[in-house]
Amino acid sequence: MAVLLAQISDLHLDGSERATERAGRVMDYLRHLPHPVDALLVTGDIADHGTEAEYMEAAGLLTAPFPVLTCPGNHDVRPAYRKALLGEAPDESPINRIHHIAGTAILMCDSTIPGRDEGRLDAETLDWIADRLTELPQDTAALIAFHQPPVDLHHPLPDSCRLEQPEKLAALLAAHPQVVAVLTGHAHTAAASTFADRPLIVGPGVTWTLRMPWEGDRPADRDQPPGLAFHILGDDRRLTTHYRVVL
Repeated sequence: MAVLLAQISDLHLDGSERATERAGRVMDYLRHLPHPVDALLVTGDIADHGTEAEYMEAAGLLTAPFPVLTCPGNHDVRPAYRKALLGEAPDESPINRIHHIAGTAILMCDSTIPGRDEGRLDAETLDWIADRLTELPQDTAALIAFHQPPVDLHHPLPDSCRLEQPEKLAALLAAHPQVVAVLTGHAHTAAASTFADRPLIVGPGVTWTLRMPWEGDRPADRDQPPGLAFHILGDDRRLTTHYRVVL
């Protein structure tokens, strides 16, 4: 049976009416779909400044009748994220979680380097990914999600702060064929590429859309409506993605 997942990214909640309205608009759209998704993935930059107040707002906005799976981005701050969004004791360790949704394992990983825009899956997180994948039955499909894309997207802004040392993840994935795709955010543009011989899908931004170099000099297009992705993972482990905007 196919698994239906939604993905949103880069909400950048900052207490402003604009950010709240855009995130709320997307969540209202998802809550009222005639066929509900099996889960929603939120791939980072949930807050803009990483304050507890921003995560408290996020906790309310992201309430839904389906599972909501999150991972942090470079604007997120681990202690406040843990306390106000996850209801956990605040600390600085990476925030990694595995979720089992309709027979599919979804690894939401922390690729953040505190205080920097670039990403890196540190040794603790890489070991965690390897351990979780090793524990899975071989017939269980898996998806890995984190914030910074591991490849260039041909725009100087996201390419200047993408995932560092991607070869370490590629080597890990070579030993785990049950991983069918990698999902990221960060770039504020809907994009598709490949990484480690797998689909690499980049979710669009909720707060603004990246204008590519051939579209003009102004990189942040704040007039475009918020976007999201729908991923369908079939029994044949083929991932199909559809992108939408919410007017």
